[in-house]
Amino acid sequence: MQFASSHRLDGGVLEREFTLGEIPGIVWTPGSASAPAPLILLGHPGGLRTMYPRLVARARHSATNGFAAATIELPGSGDRPPSADAEQARADLHRALAAGESVDDEIVDRLILPLVDKSVPEWQSALDALLSLPEIGGPVGYSGGVISIGIRLAVVEPRIAAAGLFAGSFVPRAMFDEARQVTIPVHVLLQWDDEGNDRQAALDLFDAFGSQEKTLNANMGGHTGVPQSAADAADRFFVRHLR
Repeated sequence: MQFASSHRLDGGVLEREFTLGEIPGIVWTPGSASAPAPLILLGHPGGLRTMYPRLVARARHSATNGFAAATIELPGSGDRPPSADAEQARADLHRALAAGESVDDEIVDRLILPLVDKSVPEWQSALDALLSLPEIGGPVGYSGGVISIGIRLAVVEPRIAAAGLFAGSFVPRAMFDEARQVTIPVHVLLQWDDEGNDRQAALDLFDAFGSQEKTLNANMGGHTGVPQSAADAADRFFVRHLR
């Protein structure tokens, strides 16, 4: 892990950009921590610069509860080399949506499964590096999307103690089998009128999770209309399980 920049945000939160090999990322740590802080990994759909305003807002929010937060760029996104296969699958997806057609499972598989296979080991490598920093300790939570990435991490990464997942992306059928293997506490956020999400598939996925403790927080509104009360509920979820 090589740090490229470091500066303080309002409230004393330390923001540092880093690279891990070819992978760019950002880590935020609370300014007043007296002990190593629990860590929340901030998932997002790709495009670190585009997503930055929302990511830094989530990181600031986490810091108020004493949590560090970190994120990395997804394969094929931002300044990372693009994937021709992923671009073709994304074009096919947009074409189907524009035509008002149902999205074929084959398209979803082509778009999501390779992303999960590539990104999860990168998240694990980032977690190795982040937990080596003296100001960050466990336990670890995962928050956000792509939801399939969160599912895979919850299954294969024992250091993740709780997952707050955003139901706002297409999910391959194969991920339902993996969801049945998830046993950590899960908190799922669903926007009821999300124009880019299959609501019934999101409900079926929630039903598939094998966790003894799982919560569905469903709210009226579109993809970007998440109410503050939903963010507050997610905060309480992580405070319960990471403190």
